[in-house]
Amino acid sequence: MSPSSTPFEAVLHAARDVAKLDCALDAEMLGTALLGSVYSIAEADRAAAVRDFVGEFLSATTRRRTAAATTIREVFAALVPDAAGAAEVRRGAQAPSWAAELGRVRPTGCYAYGDVYGDQTSYLVTFAYENEDGGPEHAVVALVDHNIGITKDVFVGSSAERILQQVREMCAEDELTWFREEDPGRVRDEVDRHLAITDGLGALPADGSLATDRALAAARLALLPSASTPPLAEPPHPSHTELARDFLAGPEAAEFGLDKVSADDELASLHFCVSLLLDHAATLPGADPLRWSPAVAGLFLLDWVHRRAVLDMDDAAMLPKVTRAWSAYSTRRRGLPEAATIQTDELVEEMIPEFARLYATGERRSPATAAVAQLISEGVDPDDHEAIDAWLDANRHRLDE
Repeated sequence: MSPSSTPFEAVLHAARDVAKLDCALDAEMLGTALLGSVYSIAEADRAAAVRDFVGEFLSATTRRRTAAATTIREVFAALVPDAAGAAEVRRGAQAPSWAAELGRVRPTGCYAYGDVYGDQTSYLVTFAYENEDGGPEHAVVALVDHNIGITKDVFVGSSAERILQQVREMCAEDELTWFREEDPGRVRDEVDRHLAITDGLGALPADGSLATDRALAAARLALLPSASTPPLAEPPHPSHTELARDFLAGPEAAEFGLDKVSADDELASLHFCVSLLLDHAATLPGADPLRWSPAVAGLFLLDWVHRRAVLDMDDAAMLPKVTRAWSAYSTRRRGLPEAATIQTDELVEEMIPEFARLYATGERRSPATAAVAQLISEGVDPDDHEAIDAWLDANRHRLDE
């Protein structure tokens, strides 16, 4: 039989030297990489696909007695203990000495670090084997992206001390990042909640080690305690009306001349642009209008506003000024360092020419937005239902085409 004639045979072939590895960690790293192939190609619930594959693999290889087969079976059972048959897996007669250490680790430290804007938080947990035969102390790092609401990457590194030191130094040298010790239950809850969303994605993030390290990272994080206390209640966000009023009365609006807008058409554009900023914030995880950053500004200026809003020329001229004022306002309200204000303003300024180009070309308009823009360009009031029906009747042939 060819080594790759079935997926199970392909795994056995790829794991043919697993019993010759030096420690349990090396074997677990090999096992998680093999399961990563299943995770990456799954079309639905990826975690369930891996769990089902392991259960089927264990069932199909029950009679295999080679050292490699029995060892990789034990590795998979340690990585995915809730798979069917995992609890019944027994150690092979030729198992390496480190087989008894598979999965027998304890957490030795929990930390979190991220950017001051709140775009991303990384959670770092260090683990040590109960016995030295298992392998070196190692670290699991999980990156949660708060703009898209997923665990964007996970990584398992074999030198916990070096990784932790590098993170500490990076955060100490950059005033736009923070670092702290973290509650283990919070780490598990945050990563698990966002990883469940990642597992259902149609396409995974392109970069990183999410697929290859996911099984081992999840097995390690499952050893942390569940969150024992509910999260602190956050103060309610101000209403959009209150926030808009405070913004327009603030020094940032005055700095960009928004307090001098008086003509009716300009006033309408000003209030429309402020409402767009607030509506965009409502579409992001957390829906906090004051959580603003270069990344959020890019999502707004270069994508969302073109897909979701119809801007006339007055709106397009007003929006960059409103956006720059909002950048300064939100960083002040959140008490971010001056460097964050400067960085955000500079990057927003760099985005404005691309915003203008996208507005001119209309290349990112959704079909619905393009249709409304066409109505307006032909003098049809989008709030006049009779006028819209008349326009549709007159242009039925164009729509069919």
